[in-house]
Amino acid sequence: MRQKLLFLATAPLLWWQGKRVRATTPRLPEAAGERSGNARQQPSLRLLLLGDSAIAGVGCETQAEALTGQLLQCLSDYQVQWQLVARSSLTCAGVFALLQSTELIAPKFDVVVISVGVNDVTRRTSVQQWRRDLQRMTAYLQQQLGCQQVLYTELPPMHKFPALPQPLRWFVGNQARALNTALEEHCQSHSGAEVLSFDIPYRPEYLAKDGYHPSPAAAQIWAAGAAQAIQQQFIVTTSGEEA
Repeated sequence: MRQKLLFLATAPLLWWQGKRVRATTPRLPEAAGERSGNARQQPSLRLLLLGDSAIAGVGCETQAEALTGQLLQCLSDYQVQWQLVARSSLTCAGVFALLQSTELIAPKFDVVVISVGVNDVTRRTSVQQWRRDLQRMTAYLQQQLGCQQVLYTELPPMHKFPALPQPLRWFVGNQARALNTALEEHCQSHSGAEVLSFDIPYRPEYLAKDGYHPSPAAAQIWAAGAAQAIQQQFIVTTSGEEA
């Protein structure tokens, strides 16, 4: 109740701050580079990268610097067939619609790494709707695409975003925490779904120039965390054959 009253009291200011942030924050492009391929011949691991601007590489100049390229580097012992399906400004529901409309390079994938949620915070998706969207996403990935491992990247601590003024930063931080709690509960109740957690220092070198998206240094930490989670489930020898 206290938080609801605070929101009502500050709603005009939050609306003005949100509008100003959208108008003044630099609009960075998605990283340039290929969005699908085979890291080696005869793939032994089929990898899907899915989501919003962060996983699309906004904040990095090329896909080699972004999560996709750095994760492939971390998985260099694997024979990887991979595809990136991502677009800026999409909510979880929007990412799901994009996935359904995209021609995939493989009928099935072993692993999917997902980045969603920040735009659900800014668009004020309710926790109830967020839960429904997660349910649809996980069901489709597991039942239609055969994903054995569904890695949902946790929402970042938006209360630390330097591009957001107070009290807007406080408000979206609380929203992000609520969606993260629901995400953790979703993954706990769905076998094969996991929350990918990792710590990125909130120093200038880990943020893009918009103060919002991950820099190449942050993408490297993200990639290392994802690779560790994947390797715990899919262990192969350096020749690419199953151990």
